Amino acid sequence: MLHTRTTPAERRQALRERLASGRLLQMPGAVSPYSAKLIEDHGFEAAYLSGAVLAAELCLPDIGLTTSTEVAARAQQVTRVTDLPVLVDADTGFGAPVNAARTVQLFEDAGLAGMHLEDQTGVKRCGHLDGKTLVSREEMVQRVRAAADARRDDGFLLMARTDARGVEGLDAAIERAKAYVDAGADAVFPEALADEAEFAAFREAVDVPLLANMTEFGKGPLLSASRLESLGYNIALYPVTLFRLANGAIEDGLRTLAAEGTQASLLPRMQTRSRLYEVLGYEDYTAFDSAVFDFSLPPGA
Repeated sequence: MLHTRTTPAERRQALRERLASGRLLQMPGAVSPYSAKLIEDHGFEAAYLSGAVLAAELCLPDIGLTTSTEVAARAQQVTRVTDLPVLVDADTGFGAPVNAARTVQLFEDAGLAGMHLEDQTGVKRCGHLDGKTLVSREEMVQRVRAAADARRDDGFLLMARTDARGVEGLDAAIERAKAYVDAGADAVFPEALADEAEFAAFREAVDVPLLANMTEFGKGPLLSASRLESLGYNIALYPVTLFRLANGAIEDGLRTLAAEGTQASLLPRMQTRSRLYEVLGYEDYTAFDSAVFDFSLPPGA
């Protein structure tokens, strides 16, 4: 049956081992539980859940409107179906430091391998937009420390994200990152670095695993996996790539359907019914109920 066969503790250990391997971990953002399964099927070793994508799925802007329980519920749906470790966007912790502590435990219970926590104020925005507002370094240190202290599984990865580069400059971002590591962060996510030189400077200054955000239409360059690995980064994140691809395909399909009055010309671009059923594991369910898969697919399905 289509569900994970590993425990959350095993997936957390796998993530930490992959971060310590010296290889770059490419981490696509899942759009849904089904897409997480596709990420696994295509050979990736970890998946991501973007707060921006979850908000957009709810037709909300990414300004801190979602709640920790909404994110945890979606995360549990994803971790049920994949053996990949999943990293989640915890925004600002959804409130005060005590809320960040509760968020850690909700996300542990949801089967996640780790989360990142950022230093924006509660009314946040996408990290690649102007006009961001940060909490003080001291307040973010309290968030990180509260989250670290709340962990019941030391394997759960706590990553600190700093948005300071676009507000206070690179040097301040580096100093903030060091303070967050001292407060208990296991890894750092420096948001919106401007160029390769800044990626290299951050790597030189901060001695924990680093995440490079390769989001499209952002402030930084889209560096290749080989280049990021040579710069010493541990994770290449593609948070919204699949969401943008899917929505582009949906809009193309709607235009075609409206113009042509039929989806016939779209068939070559669709996932087939047989591939859908293969991913869902219809045949595997016969071990539980032979009536579930007792049919043959028509030719070309």
